[in-house]
Amino acid sequence: MEVSSTVIVMASLLVVLGFLVILCKPRGRLGRGGLGDLFGCLVSFYMNRHQLLDWYTDMLAESSTNTVVVERLGARRTIITANPNNVEYMLKTNFKNYPKGKPFTDILDDFLGSGIFNVDGDLWRVQRKLTSHEFSTRSLREYAMNALRNEVEDELLPALESAAESSRPVDLQDLLKRVAFNLICKVSLGTGVEGPCHSSLDLSLPGSPLARAFDVSSEVSAGRGAESLPVLWKIKRWLGVGSERRLREAVREIHAIINGAIHEKIIQKAKSGGCELDLLSRMISAGLDEGHVDKLRRGREGFNFSRDDGKQLDYETLSELRLLDACLYESMRLYPPVAWDSKHAVADDLLPDGTGVRSGDRVTYFPYGMGRMEALWGKDRLEFRPNRWLIGGSVGLDGSAGELKKVSPFKFPIFQAGPRDCIGKQMAFVQMKYVVASILRKFDIQPVSHSKPILVPRLTAHMAGGFLVHVRRSS
Repeated sequence: MEVSSTVIVMASLLVVLGFLVILCKPRGRLGRGGLGDLFGCLVSFYMNRHQLLDWYTDMLAESSTNTVVVERLGARRTIITANPNNVEYMLKTNFKNYPKGKPFTDILDDFLGSGIFNVDGDLWRVQRKLTSHEFSTRSLREYAMNALRNEVEDELLPALESAAESSRPVDLQDLLKRVAFNLICKVSLGTGVEGPCHSSLDLSLPGSPLARAFDVSSEVSAGRGAESLPVLWKIKRWLGVGSERRLREAVREIHAIINGAIHEKIIQKAKSGGCELDLLSRMISAGLDEGHVDKLRRGREGFNFSRDDGKQLDYETLSELRLLDACLYESMRLYPPVAWDSKHAVADDLLPDGTGVRSGDRVTYFPYGMGRMEALWGKDRLEFRPNRWLIGGSVGLDGSAGELKKVSPFKFPIFQAGPRDCIGKQMAFVQMKYVVASILRKFDIQPVSHSKPILVPRLTAHMAGGFLVHVRRSS
């Protein structure tokens, strides 16, 4: 009798779970009626938590509007869209109704605080104005270019030369990640190769303490947003256990290192009285206190540079590499650095495709899914085709390419769009081109594996397992 009761209970649970999964199949609104209103997509969300990118993409592709509404027990109602008209509406047309919102800023508050990437309203506008001014100055661009050139010529290329000599595979993702972080520290804080900010490009050595703390903070903060029941991470934070304890320790280390760099810079400036060109020195010269400088640890925007006198890779030369432009655009279409971005509705609204929005809803635009929508990119949407970005779609026998097509930023929102678009988007692009061109003119890069990469969507995405490559000198 006891065994029979157990079997009945288990069978009943399987029926209920199966019913809940069926309720979560894409059909505009997910989790509708009866148990669906109670549990929503909780079960399906949990089952797909390790493949959310493809799960969302499949649902959006089946939707006639490329928009779905996800409802699950214990979580905020979420609208996910890959519709450019909706993206333009929320990022530009009705921008004021779609701030990041408190639910978003709460997730990142321990890590990003009141920095430009995690605030709305007047606080965001003040920081945006200040940052826009600093990034537009020629002296900062030239300083950033010199830092980029030194990092590439003095550290990156020798590291690749060593890899070529050893014939051992190297994790190119880890290598370029360290290069990018070193550049940010140099340009933002004015730090050198010594100290806790700089990471060695010898991959047998761990990254810098600051870089490691950043990685932990990014991972745990992103995990908060992907939690099946958001209340769980809040309980762990209150108890100070598990991943939340790791986050607390990592943030404490970040604060200690950054505050130390600020204090040292203030002392140096008091002694020398000179005018250094890094962003931290500029802010100190402007009379900003340490609280304002807090925003320096808020992300990894790229930098631009002016003409490189006497060098082969100058601004004009890079501007002519349109096929390289097309390859970078195509790479980011399929594997965007930020897979999704969410806002929170202030008031009830109606999106252009007819989807109703309630006050407090999370409204997410989804660059990863948008790059895979047939309605936007055609039947070959899953293929890597740089030619789709070129007028005429062809490349000459000598490798020359035509002009680049102008694509709406709301169809391709890799750098956001509207009032909150990325200040450093043009700068970042030139930086990427400089690094790629510097590598490819000296080395041949061959991946160890040709399997499809798996994108891990943290605050900024990366490839699971790294990117192992063989490095050989160009013949």
